[in-house]
Amino acid sequence: MAIREKIVEFSPEHIVKINIGPSHPAMHGTLRVITKIDGELIIDAQPEIGYLHRGLEKLCENLNYHQIIPLTDRLNYVSAICNNVAYQMTVEKLLDIEVPERAQWLRVIFMELARIADHIVCLGILGVDIGAFTPFLYVFIEREKIYDIFEAYNGARLTNTFGRIGGLDQEPPENLEEMIRDLFKTLPRAIDEMDKLLTRNRIWMDRTIGVSAFTPEQAIEWGFTGPCLRACGVRRDLRKDEPYLTYPALEFEVPVGSHGDIYDRYIVRLEEMRQSIRIIDQCLRMMPKEGPIKAATPIKPAAKAKLPAGDVYFALESPNGELGFFIRSDGTERPARLHVRAPCYMIYQAFPELTRGGMVADLIAVLSSLNVIAGELDR
Repeated sequence: MAIREKIVEFSPEHIVKINIGPSHPAMHGTLRVITKIDGELIIDAQPEIGYLHRGLEKLCENLNYHQIIPLTDRLNYVSAICNNVAYQMTVEKLLDIEVPERAQWLRVIFMELARIADHIVCLGILGVDIGAFTPFLYVFIEREKIYDIFEAYNGARLTNTFGRIGGLDQEPPENLEEMIRDLFKTLPRAIDEMDKLLTRNRIWMDRTIGVSAFTPEQAIEWGFTGPCLRACGVRRDLRKDEPYLTYPALEFEVPVGSHGDIYDRYIVRLEEMRQSIRIIDQCLRMMPKEGPIKAATPIKPAAKAKLPAGDVYFALESPNGELGFFIRSDGTERPARLHVRAPCYMIYQAFPELTRGGMVADLIAVLSSLNVIAGELDR
């Protein structure tokens, strides 16, 4: 029976309105969902977007272009490096400057490491929310090793303020390749262990297969990108379709699902971690060992440099999908307008559609599978 028929069938006194979050052990961060339920059935679940109330975009319009870099860390703080690079490449596009080849390779390496760390958090927490705690412990050890590499580069583990406009601010550690090779001795095995623990697990399959499924048409209509879109069977990846940095020289696959449910979102992210390892391995072998890491740019890191007037948009494939920055420059040292095209913002707006008619017990699992980060919802 369709959910709308059930709503008509039930009398209003059976429907209970409850808040889930923001202070709830199963809710992520500052997210809040206002639900209407009838017993265990979800009649409606309306997310409150922007509950963090940080005003990042307006903050950026009161800072010069270099001062904005640390703020971008706080968008998706689980993979902050991707935010940094997306913003820096937008400004570089406006300046029409080319980053040295070695810096491009290093950006790809660090962003793919961040992608793995982000997927580890997403899948680990998804398991915890459904009751599978052991995989979380296995893969989080690897996430800490990735953060050790970030820390060796610039001293920060989570919010890295990575690089600068025009390239990198400093040389990577001399033992960068050695640290990554050490990580690769254990990371593939940890991913395989998660695969063995969950993929064919009867309970896991019952809790994820067919739950919160979306068709390709629905996903495109709602503005999905990234793993959530690819889980629906749409082979769209900006690294392939609108290549940037050194991605055109790299060989890797774009995993896709077929049903767009929680299970497919899990499978796609699992395979993407393996592909990221493959990408980083190629980068280590193909990257020049020496060479400049900063562009000969008219803008200096600490200066209040003025950029040419104009509009610019650039987007890259972040772990959650298309992450883009729009900047309107009026020729001063600050952007006249800055807008972030955050993947989570588009995905989270479909939450009522994804949960309506489902069970309350599945609501948190649906949220986990979307990997919504509150910092990206900020408006």
